Amino acid sequence: MPQENSFDIRFNPPIAEIENAHNQALKELSQRYDFKGLPSSIELDRKELVFTLAAPDPLKLKNLREILERRLAGRGLPMAALAEGAEEPAAGGTVKQAIRLQKGIPEDKIPKITAAVKALGLKVRTQVQGAEVRVFAKSRDDLQAVIAALKKGQFGCAIDFGNYR
Repeated sequence: MPQENSFDIRFNPPIAEIENAHNQALKELSQRYDFKGLPSSIELDRKELVFTLAAPDPLKLKNLREILERRLAGRGLPMAALAEGAEEPAAGGTVKQAIRLQKGIPEDKIPKITAAVKALGLKVRTQVQGAEVRVFAKSRDDLQAVIAALKKGQFGCAIDFGNYR
């Protein structure tokens, strides 16, 4: 009986790259003349992977978001992995916003991904494992075809592939 091959569809953000992007964004914030002397900050909750941006007005908050997004993109993190919260008023007449990084695949996106795999019509099967989807097939060519198709798809979240066996 031939052995089954498999791979995982998941998203595990690299913590080191997130911290490097955060440090680069803080450095740029400290060097920008338009933020000198203003109560602006970019904070990172490393445990929950949430950035909290604070600025004196919505325009400066938008500029902070752009700085952070540019630094994250430069470190190879997809923008689909970011979930922006609403702008909220904060102390001292400032505004703040939380930006959450995706960990795993969101539960509401898993059925879309498995349906996309099944719609390919290949001899593969899927198995949901928490926040990951494992795809099995006897043919490695089928698995590579699934990966290629999923890379082209838009699922509203970031996905990555690993444990290719």
